[in-house]
Amino acid sequence: MKRQTKLTAQEQEQLAALNAPQTSTREFATAEELLRHDAGRTEVPPVIAERLLKSIQNLPHPAPTWWQRWLKR
Repeated sequence: MKRQTKLTAQEQEQLAALNAPQTSTREFATAEELLRHDAGRTEVPPVIAERLLKSIQNLPHPAPTWWQRWLKR
């Protein structure tokens, strides 16, 4: 024999929330926050990643700062 329990209205709402598909909306305060969130979830295509690495390698190295030059003496 199966035991049947009656759920309260609050328990029914919680159960429905658990079983419902998760469609959460998120609001962003700034466009930068939106872009950071999107960048974290978007995969960069391998071709683009290779091109980016090649272009970064061609950049000149920054000149040492004054304190690095001073400590090198």
